[in-house]
Formats: sequence, C-alpha cells, structure tokens
Amino acid sequence: MGNLAIVCAVMFAFGFALIPLYDAFCEVTGINNLVKADRGAASFARNTQVDSTRKVIVEFDANGRGAWRFKPEVNVLEVHPGELVTVVYDLVNTRDVETVGQAVPSYAPQQSAPYFRKLECFCFEQQALGAHEQKKFPVVFVIDPKLPKDVNTITLSYTFFEVAGRGGKTAGIPVTGGGSGG
Repeated sequence: MGNLAIVCAVMFAFGFALIPLYDAFCEVTGINNLVKADRGAASFARNTQVDSTRKVIVEFDANGRGAWRFKPEVNVLEVHPGELVTVVYDLVNTRDVETVGQAVPSYAPQQSAPYFRKLECFCFEQQALGAHEQKKFPVVFVIDPKLPKDVNTITLSYTFFEVAGRGGKTAGIPVTGGGSGG
C-alpha cells in the first residue's frame, strides 16, 4: 500500500511538473512564441546601436492553404542588425462569413529566434476578418546585433490557422495561401 501511494505521488508530481517543462521546451525551441509579446523589444530597439558594418538577409514567408489569401508584401530585405524594420503582410478573407485566425511564426535557422525581436506583430493575438475583408498587418522588428556572425540569412515564416474565436465557426484548420513566392 505504501509503494502504491509513493507511485501515485510521483505520478502526480510528474504531471504537475509537465506544465513548466512544456513552457521551458517551447521557450528553447521557439514553439508557441505567438502567445507572448516581447515586452522588452521597444526598449531594446531604442537603446541598441545599428551595426552598419554587417547586413543580414531576412526572408519573409506565408504558409498554409484554405479560404484565406495571406502573403508578405516583400519577400526579402537586407537589414543591419540593430535597425528598426517594418514589413507588412496582406490577409484576405475570401469567405462569405467572418473568420478568425491566428498566425504562428517560425524561424530558420532555429538559433536566430531569440535575436529576432518583434515590437509589433499580428501574431500576438487572434485576428478577425469580416466576409471578404482585406487587412494589412505590420511586423515591426529589430535583429539583435549579438546575432552569431555565421548567421547571414534569417527566414521568418508564418502559418495562419483558422481558430474558433469571435467568429466561432471552426478550429485548428490551416487556412493560408500565397507561399513564399507571393
């Protein structure tokens, strides 16, 4: 009976510990970074020196399929680390009803994620678009000058997922289009 109680206590403790372990895993891998805005990014951008001796190529991508058209207005930019940059993504709801979605960012190479500091991003919250509505969403960011010197290209890729939300119609279906070429 005592061993059973110990096993149950250990299992309970392990289950309880999974939440912070999952959060730590997401932080390290860059997964689920859509939930939290970088609260220190604006202060960082104001107090950072631009490294004009170095350029980093930043590629912008939009992924998925479905009833939404989603693409960046520019596909590639050369930026200096420390420079404040704004890019715009176009999103169109091609449906006859309001639809709610959430953009999920990812970075390549993975090691560049902590150096890509976003001040403003549509990925920080769900977006609702009315029937046939089109919106432009800015992404304001700065690349930390401490980015490793061997990283010369960063790809910022978004996948837009339709979610149940204010529209409450669907959940968990990828709904984007455009790809990196558009």
